Amino acid sequence: VQLQASGGGLVQAGGSLRLSCAASGRTFSSYAMGWFRQAPGKEREFVGCISRSGGYTDYSDSAKGRFTISRDNAKNTMYLQMNSLKPEDTAIYYCAAGLTYGSSSFLYGYWGQGTQVTVSS
Repeated sequence: VQLQASGGGLVQAGGSLRLSCAASGRTFSSYAMGWFRQAPGKEREFVGCISRSGGYTDYSDSAKGRFTISRDNAKNTMYLQMNSLKPEDTAIYYCAAGLTYGSSSFLYGYWGQGTQVTVSS
């Protein structure tokens, strides 16, 4: 499966962004999906994940209550709605696909190219 993340940009603190991850290739609904991010000088970290059907989601503590993951299997697309953004959310955001969901990056065998999110104070 090929993944293409989009929707990043520059936003002021307190603002919102919605990221999209479009999938092509093999059946999108066969994959659990995740969002990760990497800030300059830091390791890649888990943001959230969603099950194949979309019935289960999980989030990092920093994302919980502010971010929402969803997916539309008919459109082969996953979304990350980010609200109440903070400067510390600034990072490159990556989407990933795997056979099961979880917070470890090792669970995901397919990765998109990333989209930059910058939150100004």
